[in-house]
Amino acid sequence: MAVSFANVNSEAGLKKLDEYLLTRSYITGYQASKDDLAVYSSFSAAPSSKYINVTRWFSHIDALLRLSGVTAEGQGVKVESSAGPSASTPDVADTAAAPAADDDDDDVDLFGEETEEEKKAAEERAAAVKASGKKKESGKSSVLLDVKPWDDETDMAKLEEAVRNVKMEGLLWGASKLVPVGYGIKKLQIMLTIVDDLVSVDTLIEDHLCAEPVNEHVQSCDIVAFNKI
Repeated sequence: MAVSFANVNSEAGLKKLDEYLLTRSYITGYQASKDDLAVYSSFSAAPSSKYINVTRWFSHIDALLRLSGVTAEGQGVKVESSAGPSASTPDVADTAAAPAADDDDDDVDLFGEETEEEKKAAEERAAAVKASGKKKESGKSSVLLDVKPWDDETDMAKLEEAVRNVKMEGLLWGASKLVPVGYGIKKLQIMLTIVDDLVSVDTLIEDHLCAEPVNEHVQSCDIVAFNKI
């Protein structure tokens, strides 16, 4: 069933989207898909930072696009009229069925199949990376972590801040929420996206999340879900 959103360039639309993303990392499902692209492309400008959840999601999708990491199919979303005709996004199914314009090399279809020109450009980039001795990225993964505090007196706000302060190339923190465990104790459940060649989740946990200074707040971490993007 398609998901419908109000004009995301309006205050009311942004507020609704912010509420929708409060408990979600992506528009639909558990990984970035063409639904995220549909909503992302309807923005005429980056959202205001006061909409925390929208800003977090927008920055995440923007980063994935720079890494060409949004490839999953979506359920199809609709966004009500935005500022300007280019912001009105058709259904994913309609976009895929639309015929390509002849002799228009300037159009980039994020939803269509890879053209011969795009394949050639990708091959040239791969060759350039190999020639320069850089390591080619093998792919990306979406990970859900359980981060457990020492006890009920642990400041969970400081715990989350310490976790998000861990910076690594190829690591992008996503949505999070506190989940009750029992006896007044809550754990932090947090999403992250990693570039597989650059980040090892085991190393992230052992050398960063369970090491000083983060281990002042964190007792242990568990991988709840691990999905290739």
